[in-house]
Amino acid sequence: MPGKHPSTPPTRFAYLGPEGTFAEAALISAVAHSEGVRQPEPSVAAALAAVRAGRADAALVPLENSVEGSVPATMDGLADGSPLVITQEVFRPVAFVLAARPDTTLGDVRSVASHPHALAQTSGRLAELLPGVVPLPTSSTAGAAEAVAAGGFDAAVCAPIAAERYGLVPLVEDVADHPGAVTRFVLVAPPGRLPERTGNDKTSLVAVVGDRTGALLELLSEFAVRGISLTRIESRPTRQRLGVYSFSLDCEGHLADRRVGEALAALHRVCDDVRFLGSYPRADGRANKPVPETASDPAFAEAGEWLARIRSGSV
Repeated sequence: MPGKHPSTPPTRFAYLGPEGTFAEAALISAVAHSEGVRQPEPSVAAALAAVRAGRADAALVPLENSVEGSVPATMDGLADGSPLVITQEVFRPVAFVLAARPDTTLGDVRSVASHPHALAQTSGRLAELLPGVVPLPTSSTAGAAEAVAAGGFDAAVCAPIAAERYGLVPLVEDVADHPGAVTRFVLVAPPGRLPERTGNDKTSLVAVVGDRTGALLELLSEFAVRGISLTRIESRPTRQRLGVYSFSLDCEGHLADRRVGEALAALHRVCDDVRFLGSYPRADGRANKPVPETASDPAFAEAGEWLARIRSGSV
């Protein structure tokens, strides 16, 4: 893997651009104390490719939204290609404005554009405000604002920071159908030393299960028997053939926890493939559920010592 040694703090950060996206705002909050360089990329795939090629040390990309769910480009981009791991998660409130060039009125708007997730989150309000206007998709909300500034569209659904950056004015504030939406972003980097265990961590992975009866139940059981709670699980086609799926999931705990490590080892044994996507501090303001005493690290250690004594013939 070209680029910096994994233990070296990143200084070159790729993100879903152009300038003015929610991703840039999330990156600024994630690396507020860093003197690193921010590199806008035209797509999630391009941001991940920049890290894999060594042109960036880390990338900040959207993973899921509280209204529209997961971002397939990120899920698939982390599941395929050379391994990348999540080192940090960032939760960012998402507020949209309908913005246009100065002197444009709502009645002048004949075209409106934005990222598909933004359009999905504002479809109801746009139908009310702009009846008969068919929204058009772009690669990012800021890209739509940039295109409006260049005369490509009449209006854009974007972040207030993007409207300001590209010299647009808001025609309507807060056009979301469901105000208060939040997007979860993740900072990903090449594999290296994991973030230290905090006691309130998440672990992410992708597991591919075969086309056989009970395969998903077998996967879930490895977590349940060890007292591990899942915070997210979603299926994605592997694009190999029908009936073969990968499951992208987050669980509570850190790879350094005995129960989490044993669960991943068990999945490696029973699944067709497992890709570890990182252990990192939880950032959603919630606390992990209490660990059952029987699933604590001391309990695993005591059980291991007991088994060793039996195998050695001392018991």
